[in-house]
Amino acid sequence: MLKGKNIILRSLKDSDLDFLEKIENNKENWKFGSEQKQYSKQELVDYISNSSVDITIAKQYRFVIDFKSTPIGFIDLFSYTSDSAGVGIIITKNQRNKGFAKEALALLYDYAFFVLELTYLHASVEKDNLASTELFVSCGFQ
Repeated sequence: MLKGKNIILRSLKDSDLDFLEKIENNKENWKFGSEQKQYSKQELVDYISNSSVDITIAKQYRFVIDFKSTPIGFIDLFSYTSDSAGVGIIITKNQRNKGFAKEALALLYDYAFFVLELTYLHASVEKDNLASTELFVSCGFQ
């Protein structure tokens, strides 16, 4: 668990199933990820069950972004190697533009560089996604 001023980044737990399903199966979000498919409840239950696998084995890790004990998004490390990882983030629409994504990215940055000892992080953002571009640039990404 990573604690910030307003949010906590924590591991997935069974009670996140409905939230995970809402985010993953929302077709509006598919343009931001690598998978464009509907997940069954069982697939998501299995995903949560396997989410505690170490990043060095799974090559990915998803944190839940919690605000006042309520999940408001996810921040992921993916394509993990011994020196780098990709970053993805999504915040629910009603919680955007409140600084939560920036705080989550700062927490993840510290974790990636000081705990995992990565050399660099990378993100891929569609050029018309100005909010995400601004977020990553404001956090030092080029």
